[in-house]
Amino acid sequence: MDICQVIAVVNQKGGVGKTTTCSNLGIGLAREGKRVLLVDGDPQASLTISLGQPQPDELPITLTDILNKVLDEKPLKPKEGILRHEEGVDLMPSSIVLSGLEVQLVNVMNREKVLKQYIDTMKREYDYILIDCMPSLGMLAINALTAARSVLIPVQAQYLPMKGLEQLLQTVGKVRRQLNPKLRIEGILLTMVDNRTNYAREISSLLRETYAGKLKVFSADIPHSVRAAETSAEGRSIYAHDSKGKVAEAYRILTKEVLDGEKQRCKRKAEKL
Repeated sequence: MDICQVIAVVNQKGGVGKTTTCSNLGIGLAREGKRVLLVDGDPQASLTISLGQPQPDELPITLTDILNKVLDEKPLKPKEGILRHEEGVDLMPSSIVLSGLEVQLVNVMNREKVLKQYIDTMKREYDYILIDCMPSLGMLAINALTAARSVLIPVQAQYLPMKGLEQLLQTVGKVRRQLNPKLRIEGILLTMVDNRTNYAREISSLLRETYAGKLKVFSADIPHSVRAAETSAEGRSIYAHDSKGKVAEAYRILTKEVLDGEKQRCKRKAEKL
């Protein structure tokens, strides 16, 4: 049994809080004593920037270099290219050249499994590996879904982003059938929720009713907050920036839900043995 949990944070729509969720859940897990690697799978390098690397294109080694080594079947040095963040997580950074690699992957044998080959070499080092995916369902996102054990889907509390959720769930189903039979949905996370409006409350209720019994919808709704948006400019998490605020509390609850979910799955597996 894999001890390491690999979670892809995915939504083909941009601006739904994927990167914020990836960094704050990752740092939340590290605060609970877990060994965490965050992998920036987006050429825009938002995760890399938000974790204190404002010039990702100037970094000597990024995910592209590592995946090129995998493609060329060259050995990787231990923790090659991995950066340490002051809040206790490791980061495999990204840069704009990753977009070129996506084009290159189209002609590669086993092209959906290149990222998985890298992730599999890192599993012994970590309890959790979180992959921040680019806002598309292209080859890099498919690589992340093939490498992952589960999928966490941040969804903005609005009607149209919810419509896109169906397409994403179909893609996850396809990857499960064709490439990664163990892939499961970790849960759907409502983000940028403005609880002062009836509209946000209606969307929240609609989502929970639609997927009740079929998919987990996390109880932690992430509130809309200007302060949360400021954190990426500082290179620090919401815990370091505003530890007593509503957003930090919501991410603490999310972290606990992810950990509790894992405990329950382990318990069920043990009961079956």
